[in-house]
Amino acid sequence: MTDNIVLFDTTLRDGEQSPGGTLTSTEKIDVARQLARLGVNIIEAGFPAASPDDLAAVKMISNEIGRADSLNKAGESYQNVPIICGLARASISDIDHAWTAIKDADKPRIHTFLATSEIHMKYKLCMDPEEVIDSIINSVTYAKNLCDDVEFSPEDAGRSNPEFLYTVLEEAIKSGATTLNIPDTVGYTTPEEFKTLIKGIVDNTKGIQNVVLSVHCHDDLGLATANTLAGIQAGARQAEVTINGIGERAGNTSLEEVVMAIETRKAFFKLNHSINTTQIIRTSRMVSKYTGIVVQPNKAIVGANAFAHEAGIHQDGMLKNETTYEIMRPETVGLTQSQLVLGKHSGRHALKIRLQEMGYDINDKNLDKIFKRFKKVAEKKKTITDIDIEALIADQIYQPKETYKLQDVQVVSGTLGLPTATVRIIDSTDNLVEQATIGTGPVDACFSAIDEIIKIPNELTEYNVNSVTEGIDAIGEVTVRIKIDITKIEATKRISAHRDQIQYQYFSGHGANTDIFVASARAYVNAINQAIETLGLETNNTTKKLV
Repeated sequence: MTDNIVLFDTTLRDGEQSPGGTLTSTEKIDVARQLARLGVNIIEAGFPAASPDDLAAVKMISNEIGRADSLNKAGESYQNVPIICGLARASISDIDHAWTAIKDADKPRIHTFLATSEIHMKYKLCMDPEEVIDSIINSVTYAKNLCDDVEFSPEDAGRSNPEFLYTVLEEAIKSGATTLNIPDTVGYTTPEEFKTLIKGIVDNTKGIQNVVLSVHCHDDLGLATANTLAGIQAGARQAEVTINGIGERAGNTSLEEVVMAIETRKAFFKLNHSINTTQIIRTSRMVSKYTGIVVQPNKAIVGANAFAHEAGIHQDGMLKNETTYEIMRPETVGLTQSQLVLGKHSGRHALKIRLQEMGYDINDKNLDKIFKRFKKVAEKKKTITDIDIEALIADQIYQPKETYKLQDVQVVSGTLGLPTATVRIIDSTDNLVEQATIGTGPVDACFSAIDEIIKIPNELTEYNVNSVTEGIDAIGEVTVRIKIDITKIEATKRISAHRDQIQYQYFSGHGANTDIFVASARAYVNAINQAIETLGLETNNTTKKLV
């Protein structure tokens, strides 16, 4: 065992499987570049066999982030070019797709998996243990013939028979696996159980000393980080994590929690890592904005309240010595105070410099867009903070293709009449369409008017409003999530191969404005545009073709 822990980030694969957390190709590239800036060792860029879009996105990441010549062309300095990994089921076709997507990277890795628990083998795979072992041998051997770096995962290892697991892992090693990942796929184990499982693998698997042992934990019982750290204590030297802990169901192990636990408790864990911790907050906010998954205020490390102190006793202690109530300084995770105060008198150059200090490489065209929005907001606010700028960037640039463009919103509401909204939208043929509708409230009226213009049947499943900053002049951020019954829509092009029974697909949209109703309308239109782009819907003015 070494004193180094390898960070394997699966935000772009397992993280994107969060309902409504779909990312565009441009967003995936941005996140991957930020992960490289953060210093992760391995980026699991996606599941290439899931869809043509996934394969194309992973291939793009392999070429732009997985190659030293492409990664450093912008003049930034990266510690190391990350390994680019593609996931594949234990099948020749999946492995071929993965290799096609990652082969151009400087350091490619194929990650193949097959379930080993009795419940999965019996009910999902319909295979007996001998068939499972044969399939693992064949798939790992085939992957090894394509790629030197092969990772194998026995899915649902947390509920697998340990003796069978030792046999499976030994065969994977013989077949050429260089990393063995042990997933607690359904978040079932406790830290003591998981530690015992990992220790049993270390003690009983032949050849284990020649490979890297990894852990991949889910948070169904809120134990993902605790289990991951327990696995590391037992001998694992790779941790599979996601930014903000996003992922299937309750999510995955959070990168920031594992890293800062190791960083803060160095004397206890005695481990080193490659992460530039000052990039944690920026990465967290980027992933939150792009996926539409809001970070809860009391989330460890990256939550809004993580470094906030309200109680008088706490405040008194902090004033006397920060270590009384803070075990880490906010600066260590990237919470630094802005050195450039921006307001309505600031010019375009000042904004550009501040964006560069924040790590953004914005071209002149996008800078013009941001500056126009910046000036409008600055007229209503005395000071523009870094968080305001993050919101403006997310709202102005990183949005899906604007098949429909929101032009104007006018809302009338109160106790004296019915809530009414008038909306103007430029449709797919550049016609300006206007619609006025009443609703149960002003937001409902806005959304109803948009639905009258853009006729895509959907169900609003989530509506979140957050104040980006404090004060009466704060920018309001709205995130919406809609559900679409894709069985009722023609020409769907992006239904994941491993979810061929799917009926509903979720899409999220984001909007930011000092007027919360404008922000709401922007978010709703963005979610619909995301659905149109992702599903490949045909548009005919304002009418959608339904089955």
